Amino acid sequence: MQPKMIKEDWRDLAVEARDRSAEGRFFLGVVTTGIYCLPGCPARTPNRENRRYFDSADAAEAAGFRACLRCRPRELAGREAAESPVARACRFIEASEGVPTLDAMAAAAGLSPFHFHRAFKAATGVTPRAWATTRRAGRLQAALSQGQSVTRAIHQAGYGTAGRAYAEAPARLGMRPARVKARGAGEHIRAAVATTSLGLLLVAATDHGIVRIAFGGESELMQALRTDFAAAEISLGEEDFGITVRAAVALVEEPLAAQSLPLDIRGTAFQQQVWAALRAIPPGKTATYAEIAAAIGRPKATRAVAGACAANELALAIPCHRVVPRAGGPGGYRWGETLKAALLAREGALQ
Repeated sequence: MQPKMIKEDWRDLAVEARDRSAEGRFFLGVVTTGIYCLPGCPARTPNRENRRYFDSADAAEAAGFRACLRCRPRELAGREAAESPVARACRFIEASEGVPTLDAMAAAAGLSPFHFHRAFKAATGVTPRAWATTRRAGRLQAALSQGQSVTRAIHQAGYGTAGRAYAEAPARLGMRPARVKARGAGEHIRAAVATTSLGLLLVAATDHGIVRIAFGGESELMQALRTDFAAAEISLGEEDFGITVRAAVALVEEPLAAQSLPLDIRGTAFQQQVWAALRAIPPGKTATYAEIAAAIGRPKATRAVAGACAANELALAIPCHRVVPRAGGPGGYRWGETLKAALLAREGALQ
């Protein structure tokens, strides 16, 4: 069974715009002619129902398509996807100490600021500055998790001042820099385990939002929470916390009507990119790991996408259960394949 996508396929948009920045990221097969092309091919644009997409020229040829003589896709086949303008900009951002200006990022990509901003957001789902800021926060988090001092980690991550790091870290990391290293020290986490039709569900939240939603047994769920946030104050949620718990339970019981929840998301820059893409998949639809990798501008990072899904601490709110293998079926899931299949069936994604 082919996975269903809710969003308009970005590759369709790239083909219709003859977007040359997408060249190297995928190849277009035209069913009616048996030819495969680059996204920016000047030939007549085929109807959407006659298009097939491939990750490589080899894959297109294995499916029986032959190379277009106008755009000569085989000549590009050996080029790495990292040569795309967006990928060049990402490498430039990675090498920069701070957050580069839009003009500097556009220059690295070889595009005008206007076209670069549009191309970057189309490929990654976020603005260039948001990506750069998130990446810097990711470097900060990585440095802290390796045991470096807060001052040294802030400097190495590229923050000009400690004040800026402390101002940005809560939004990017879910807690202040020193608290990343301290495993929740100084935080108060309220938690409760609720009964749903698909099993017990832990809901835990800080003052910033929900930090964990997980399925399992009550004792193992609470023990894992206490271990992961060993320095935090953890208490059972009182009556007012019931509103948050009921909203989380609704993600199980009424996925089509469930509302978005305030989340305290904690992860690397790459994980946050993946999770943002997952949240764009609504109930009843699925995406493959490869499609998510392509959507964030990292078409070769399929395994890393799967790793980010496995690291998700916010079941349902970040719907990693809606990501499925290209071959079909529900595939793996942190909380069990049976539960994943049940969630997808309930949402109508598995018929």
